[in-house]
Amino acid sequence: MLIKINQSDLIKSINIVIKAISTKTTLPILECIVIKAIENNIKLIANDMELGIETIVTGEIIKEGSIALNSKLFSDIVRKLPNNVVEINTDDNYKATIKCGKSVFTISGQSIEEFPVLPEIEKIKSITLSQFSLKEMIRQTIFSISNNENMKVMTGELLEVNNNNLRIIALDGHRISIRKIILEGEHENIKAVVPGKTLSEISKILSSEIADEVTIYFSNKHIVFEFSNTTVNSRLIDGEFYNVDQMISSDYETKINLNRRELLENMDSALPFITDKEKKPVILNITENNINLSIKTTVGNMNTDIELTKEGKDIIIGFNPVLVMDALKVIEDENIDIFLFNPKAPCFIRNKEESYLYIILPVNFNSEDI
Repeated sequence: MLIKINQSDLIKSINIVIKAISTKTTLPILECIVIKAIENNIKLIANDMELGIETIVTGEIIKEGSIALNSKLFSDIVRKLPNNVVEINTDDNYKATIKCGKSVFTISGQSIEEFPVLPEIEKIKSITLSQFSLKEMIRQTIFSISNNENMKVMTGELLEVNNNNLRIIALDGHRISIRKIILEGEHENIKAVVPGKTLSEISKILSSEIADEVTIYFSNKHIVFEFSNTTVNSRLIDGEFYNVDQMISSDYETKINLNRRELLENMDSALPFITDKEKKPVILNITENNINLSIKTTVGNMNTDIELTKEGKDIIIGFNPVLVMDALKVIEDENIDIFLFNPKAPCFIRNKEESYLYIILPVNFNSEDI
């Protein structure tokens, strides 16, 4: 194989596929990036058996061929090269010579025969949307996935298509995050639980341009994302996702409207008072036109007030401030509506269009905490 690629294009492609390199494997081939120069395409491929990424890089093919190169060594070499044309030449013994300017490196590679190919799926069920929209939906929900491997289904997010609506749902037992957008056209109903790692990694390589699109294909066991000369193939998580709709209600005893940033900043002010030994909640005392936020620990106390508009009953309720802050950080509205029932029931943060919904469980507190 003999190919020539601009260094900046090569490192960009390496940075895309390296996200699928296995960090915990006894198989050296899974630590490799595969380069395939065949039929006028130069492809870089990585696969950790759960997540596979393939991207096409622009370059010149002088002689077709393929090789598997250790991803760390290869990326370290290319990263330090000048922004010039990189020549990669391989021999029959899978030695790769990498030249750029006056620099020459020779490294050992492997045959790609043992490299696991990305599975082909039947591309029947699919949706197409803006890369920016998908990137934002992931950012606005991913923090709510669980890291408890005993509850595998909660380590992923549910992608649910119903007619022309796409919902992404994440939950961890303490909160639920839901984002919804309207798709163009009608679609088959689809439910797929996608690993959090897949969505986290794909969000890093999706474009932030609204005009750039991504097509998502679904099968029983896999999901495929195609965009910008890149294909991401991931296994789905087996199991039935929790039916969140049974927790969603339009009823409430108390509704408040207040400034999002002001609430976020005051919740943040409570964090220094929370320690590993004293994981106290922030107490919200909601009365007419006012919300009082307070926390008491052995470290010290905080007490502050925020103006608001209230409908319904007064209420005193406690929350883990981090859970509230995570939601507030990804909401872009200046003012938000919060719906509450009683001190033991979850609160709902949602807009009128219900394009976002955050459900947060309260924390029990004692009378001395007030």
